[in-house]
Amino acid sequence: MSKKVLITRDSTSDLPKELIEKYNIKTIPLGITLGDRTYQDGIDIDPDFIYKYHEEHGVLPKTSAANIGELTDFFAPFVEEGYEIVHFAISSKMSSTYQNSLLAAEEFEGIYVVDTANLSTGEALLILKAAELAEEGKSAKEIHEEITALVPYVDASFVIDNLEYLHKGGRCSALAALGANLLKLKPCIQVKDGSMGVCKKYRGRYIQTLEEYVNDRLSDTSDIDLSRVFVTHAGCDDEIVNTVVNLVKEKANFAEVITSRAGCTVSSHCGRNTLGILYIKKSPLV
Repeated sequence: MSKKVLITRDSTSDLPKELIEKYNIKTIPLGITLGDRTYQDGIDIDPDFIYKYHEEHGVLPKTSAANIGELTDFFAPFVEEGYEIVHFAISSKMSSTYQNSLLAAEEFEGIYVVDTANLSTGEALLILKAAELAEEGKSAKEIHEEITALVPYVDASFVIDNLEYLHKGGRCSALAALGANLLKLKPCIQVKDGSMGVCKKYRGRYIQTLEEYVNDRLSDTSDIDLSRVFVTHAGCDDEIVNTVVNLVKEKANFAEVITSRAGCTVSSHCGRNTLGILYIKKSPLV
């Protein structure tokens, strides 16, 4: 008889609280350093605090991976309780959290670590699939194999309104940021092969670019798994979020449309007005 399976994750996956509770998903937070203090993502700091701190001090936080010791301490009680674990980590190309998770998992039996090759609710899509497989009685090994095979099918993208955070975080040159802001360019960032890159640049008011973005992403739904989609944002106004959610529902007959607020990691790098739609495709990204 196989052991009971527990799904765990790092805090970058931006899952809504109700889904974390529904599937009993356990979370290890990443570190968020502001000034001389380090916080725990989602526990004693939230994105609005980061935005306020930036407005007052002009400083953005630094994010840090969970270290091997923290991950070992995180896994230990669940193993002692008799669980096998499927653990989900942010893309190995974006953080050392995945590698640290692998090293910590070597201290135990029955821990399987997934390199999601993604971030935010690109990870969450895989986590929810895993939780559903666990409810079906699949073993941790079976879940790990099925989810690992599904990784290339996740379509994750975001549109960013302002490049200030990317520029200050060293991910965009001052000249590029200035030019984009003067021309009212809104880059669409897509995750592919575990890394982020610009796949398109929109121009105009943010809400208008988001409408164009949704139309682009959902113009042909024949290759999309319509069981679930996330509309994930980093603190956009309700009006913007509701407009996008309604447009998504008009464009595609998703069985489930989930609205999610991005946590501290994504918010620290992209800034307040960032929004994306994320789903799983029927064929791998090319």
